[in-house]
Amino acid sequence: LKKKCSYNGTDEPCGYLLEMIPLSDLFLGLFLLAVSFFLLVFCLVLLVKLLHSIMGGSFAMFLRRIINAEPPFPYNLFMGYLVMALGCGMTILVQSSSVFTSALTPLAGVGMVSLERIYPLTLGSNIGTTTTSLLAAFAATPSTLRYTLQIAFCHLFFNISGILLFYPIPATRLPIRLAKILGSVTAKYRWFSIFYLLAMFFILPTVVFLLSWAGPIVFAAVGGPVLLFFVVVIAINIIHRKRSSLLPLKLRDWSFLPMWAHSLDPLDRAISRLCCCCKSLQDRRDAPTLGLIPNTSQINILQPCSASSSILTLNSACGPEYHTMNGFEHCAFAN
Repeated sequence: LKKKCSYNGTDEPCGYLLEMIPLSDLFLGLFLLAVSFFLLVFCLVLLVKLLHSIMGGSFAMFLRRIINAEPPFPYNLFMGYLVMALGCGMTILVQSSSVFTSALTPLAGVGMVSLERIYPLTLGSNIGTTTTSLLAAFAATPSTLRYTLQIAFCHLFFNISGILLFYPIPATRLPIRLAKILGSVTAKYRWFSIFYLLAMFFILPTVVFLLSWAGPIVFAAVGGPVLLFFVVVIAINIIHRKRSSLLPLKLRDWSFLPMWAHSLDPLDRAISRLCCCCKSLQDRRDAPTLGLIPNTSQINILQPCSASSSILTLNSACGPEYHTMNGFEHCAFAN
């Protein structure tokens, strides 16, 4: 943080946020970073709740039909590119792809926009965000304009190359399939989102950087077998779904491996022991119901560790779990 300012040739103290707190600049910077992150998450949560409240009823159905509309053939072939251009234009207006995609996420959360429609919007946003670097490149001096434009166009053509690889042919739209898989896993294991962020944005880049720093021989010796392992596993999984009869009997499923090697359930149970309120949705579905066979349309299971009036109360590891039962006559007692 800048603590000295120069006014009229004199060196005077410069006011700044939290200047009265006698702490180091590093601590204050980390504190402000944490506060800004909290405010960002808090505002996104409020935005989702607001959209849930206003995007309901016939109005929601009308918007859903408009946003996810599919024109007749052959115009539907160009609908994705039109949506991509819309995402590019909106990102140019707000000058930030992060702001645009952050606004799309709550819309997807309330079911207003489908994943297939968000995908081209995000790709268009990646193109629109390159305009910032292009504008900054033109602000350079004439002697360095050539180099700044080269960097800006590298950014632009890198994003265009990604679109050409993963959009024109429907079979190559792998990000949609991966997003569905990760979404399903995260919906079942809530802690997986934190693990994914740490692994993809911190652990994996750090490991790759250290291996590349060690030299090409070490990088190839370690990265080659790991890459080959993942390729083999992915190939076997694809054959499982397509032509499982081509595989040996032992490879037609992963049951011969230890449970931790082909399922997240052991890790989920370990995390659940550490945090009783971090249980997976599967654990909640498998929770005992005191011999009742409920009609799920008549029973609303509230979140654990929450206080609410109820008819039936179950004891759990982290406190009472409340089951509000509407229409008790629709429940049958099991032997």
